[in-house]
Amino acid sequence: MHQLLPAALLAVTLAAQGPNPFVEKPYLQLGDNPALSARESLVLMWHAADDSAKWSVQLRGAKSAAWRKTDLPVSQLVQVPGIPAHKVFRTTLTDLTPGEEFSYRVYRNEGLAFEAAGKARKSASQPVRFALFGDCGANTPGQLQIANQAFLTKPDFVFIPGDIVYGSGRISEYRDKFYPFYNADKAGPETGAPLLRSIPFIAAPGNHDTALQNFQRYPDALAYFMYWDQPLNGPVRTGASSTSHIMTGELSPSPVLAAAAQRYPLMANFSFDYGNAHWTVLDSNTYMDWTKPALLDWLRKDLAAAKGAEWRFVAFHHPGFNSSKSHFTDQWMRLVAPVFEEGNVDVVFAGHVHNYQRSFPLTFTPKPRPDGRKMGSKGEVDGDWKLDKEFADGASKKPVGVIYVVSGAGGAGLYDPAQMKEPATWQGFTNKFISDEHSFSQVDINGKTLELKQITASGKTVDSFRIAK
Repeated sequence: MHQLLPAALLAVTLAAQGPNPFVEKPYLQLGDNPALSARESLVLMWHAADDSAKWSVQLRGAKSAAWRKTDLPVSQLVQVPGIPAHKVFRTTLTDLTPGEEFSYRVYRNEGLAFEAAGKARKSASQPVRFALFGDCGANTPGQLQIANQAFLTKPDFVFIPGDIVYGSGRISEYRDKFYPFYNADKAGPETGAPLLRSIPFIAAPGNHDTALQNFQRYPDALAYFMYWDQPLNGPVRTGASSTSHIMTGELSPSPVLAAAAQRYPLMANFSFDYGNAHWTVLDSNTYMDWTKPALLDWLRKDLAAAKGAEWRFVAFHHPGFNSSKSHFTDQWMRLVAPVFEEGNVDVVFAGHVHNYQRSFPLTFTPKPRPDGRKMGSKGEVDGDWKLDKEFADGASKKPVGVIYVVSGAGGAGLYDPAQMKEPATWQGFTNKFISDEHSFSQVDINGKTLELKQITASGKTVDSFRIAK
């Protein structure tokens, strides 16, 4: 039976066949596949030159000796000013056994170009581990270290709550600040890790990903819609600018639209199931207004439809509950807190603030400001919160309310490191505040038990809590 080549030997073997044929090496995505299935699938993507090369993929399950061909890859041309034209290839890896490893090979003109092992999405009965970190793609030593530490924990998938690359979500920034870190050929604190080729990354858009609309200045912006493949089950555009992203700018965005295809703007909001958890992913940028009836209706229906899920998570970029001096007034997502409570959400994950914060379990009632508006000019939202301080990090009881986690220390410059030692400056809802080290969240789910550990770039656990239902 064929054994997968060790990474170093494989690299030497492929190098002997000629120069690297990829613009970006193969990586896994969830695809437009929100629901669990008895036989799972993932999307395999890669970027290559705009030429006439013929590409194909072979796949083999962990318990199968036979390789089988996938459907022929399809490609979309990315041709925007300032970037060499290239093709983004996709093929679907089908008939995967939930939670099992598989192997795949990518061929160019019938010559082996790449080989790796992956892991299929897990079923509702299997334990799940995921890594979560936001605000990461900044080309820093901290980003490399977090990539390596996340790799060492062997997650089933990685979730990024926005600000995937800095500072404008451009193709050129993905080239320098994303793929080299998370799709490296070997793991290490100075090299990053080979994560993307083996497990899917899933992401919500942040302000540095999709808020830019000036195509005259940055015609390679909105790479999020070109380079990711995620579910397309979000709310449809209603025509109002406050319910989806709207392109503007002097330069025609048609090349971006052609490369993004059906993913723009629908892929900015979506939901999916993984294990026994349901995830609802929201675009929290300021061009969205989540108090609009059309958006609230979609959100309520999505959460209500997750009746079979043991755990319900919501993820977006801008935290409603944040004690940092940085971005303190970006509170508009507080307005949706009653819907999260109504939908029995367990944890809300966010980024945007470049540190780690955890709230007490809380419920929140927004109230109008003195001038009658729902929020202030800078995004401030007034209201009353109730805190469950008896939860005691899971030692005694199930939490009453939603726990809000900010995990935005994935690589970009840290915010307010001194404030960590000034608890008098924290808001009353803040339980933990760690801002002096880059870190990521490791979350383990096993049936009715959840455990979160916050792990630093050096591998130290600086916070943890447990929920048992």
